[in-house]
Amino acid sequence: MQLRLDGKTAIVTGGSKGIGLGIAKAFADAGATVLITARSAETLETASAELGPNVHWTVGHAGRPDDAERVVGECIERLGSCDVLVNNAATNPYAGPLIDVPLSAWDKTVEVNLRGPLAWTQAAWNGWMNAHDGCSVINIASVGAYRTAELLGLYSLLKGALVHMTQQLAAELAPRARVNAIAPAVIKTDFSRLLWQGDRAERTAKSYPMKRLGEPADIGEAALYLAAGASWMTGHTIVLDGGQLVAFDPGAE
Repeated sequence: MQLRLDGKTAIVTGGSKGIGLGIAKAFADAGATVLITARSAETLETASAELGPNVHWTVGHAGRPDDAERVVGECIERLGSCDVLVNNAATNPYAGPLIDVPLSAWDKTVEVNLRGPLAWTQAAWNGWMNAHDGCSVINIASVGAYRTAELLGLYSLLKGALVHMTQQLAAELAPRARVNAIAPAVIKTDFSRLLWQGDRAERTAKSYPMKRLGEPADIGEAALYLAAGASWMTGHTIVLDGGQLVAFDPGAE
């Protein structure tokens, strides 16, 4: 099945590197016009040049509703529509037990990882999607949404909330817009370096039934399916974890 996005315009937050870059590339290769946004003009310009003429950029902070309004408006004015929104940008300022998290770190993580996707979805919905059929919102969650975590409890908790928000918005925005999510395990990006740097990469890969870590292109493939296919799918989360959640527990034998 060949999936195409010709004539469609997509916004990808956090699109200058890592998972966002992988999604932007998949969309551009499928014919979409893509607007990537992040905080650094330099990294955005580099990514846009790398991905080719279908990819444009503008600076924007994923946690700021004013930036969401501005970027969505710019997308519609410059590129003609806002058919797909990928809420990919995230932050992880704290690693440790949830019981010890500084509330300032809680606030920052909520701002970007949960309030941010809602604000950007509101901007896309009010600016374009509520008047046009066939639109799609894709939230990037985490396999951590489905389990506890020794050091990433805050991050995982909010990704769990994002999965639920995906379901809620899917019910509210249908049939004009579909809202789905992707929940990756460890993807080899700078953002997740803590989880795979040094000898962790080999040990983590061996614990997955698929025996490798994920790559940004893996998430790009799934996002393209959600944006260009999956026309009767909304409110669901695709888990891309190399089999992590079904792996045998060596301590159980």
